[in-house]
Amino acid sequence: MAKKAELLEKAAELKLEVSEKNTIAEIEEAIATAEKHEVKEATVAKAGKRSEKSLREAEEKAEKEARKVAGDTSSQDEEEVARKKGPAPKVRSRLERRSKSYRKVAEQIEANKVYTLAEALELATKTSPVKFDASVEVHVRLGVDPRQADQNIRSTVTLPNGSGKTIRVAVFAPESDHAAATKAGADVVGDETFIKQLDKEELNFDVLIATPQYMPKLGKYARLLGPRGLMPNPKSGTVATDVAKAVTEAKAGKVEYRVDKQAIVHLSIGKVSFGADKLAQNAKAFFDSLQSQKPSSLKSAYVKSTSISTTMGPGIKLENIVS
Repeated sequence: MAKKAELLEKAAELKLEVSEKNTIAEIEEAIATAEKHEVKEATVAKAGKRSEKSLREAEEKAEKEARKVAGDTSSQDEEEVARKKGPAPKVRSRLERRSKSYRKVAEQIEANKVYTLAEALELATKTSPVKFDASVEVHVRLGVDPRQADQNIRSTVTLPNGSGKTIRVAVFAPESDHAAATKAGADVVGDETFIKQLDKEELNFDVLIATPQYMPKLGKYARLLGPRGLMPNPKSGTVATDVAKAVTEAKAGKVEYRVDKQAIVHLSIGKVSFGADKLAQNAKAFFDSLQSQKPSSLKSAYVKSTSISTTMGPGIKLENIVS
């Protein structure tokens, strides 16, 4: 009993809630726990490796390593364990996410069939899901590397039946060329007045034609015109000494095409209302032009795949006309 009395006295000093009803073993355990807690509090610092946060993180890391060694991969998050896993979400296919009108016209196209040019254009005029006069576009994936200067395909082609778009042409040339440019159908003609429009960022044109001696004046507007594809370029025929001829060609349906970073050429060859025959003539002119641009240094296949589609319409696989 003397030992129990001593233990009770010590427990009272530690302010433990124990009494004579507790056994000696229970009192000893309570005293040992209290003393351990006091030692821990004494060793905990406000910051650093001995701070409470650092000690807690060290304990958690040690527990994690112990579970890893034991091969215990079960989740320690009680909420995650208690949460019931529901059924896997349903993912609709790309075709199912399309509009009803798109799905309806897509049924007319065989997925794995490669069509001839005549078949593809005839099908394109019938599979436009929109109510307006949609454009018919050709997409050619090339085997070139656009980063190589000699393989960066860029050229122009005059479509026999035009592109179906109203092209607004601007001419930046000396006053002596203004009358000829206006007669050829230019929408905007000027020199100093045109510069003032560029200062105000008024770009009310689709094609800009300039004479070689006036090109240096456009240098400071390169950041304005370049990203929009409006900067005159000799390769596209928009830098010319004969501005009247350049305007006539632009109005007649001369369009520029170039390969993008993914080595694909995109070009609109007309409208659905043109009909298959006129579209075929425009397509042939484009393919002939593209064939003439084949790099001599290219050792792999020039054309990898070709397809035709209308605005917002399904793609139609086309046999490779360009070799």
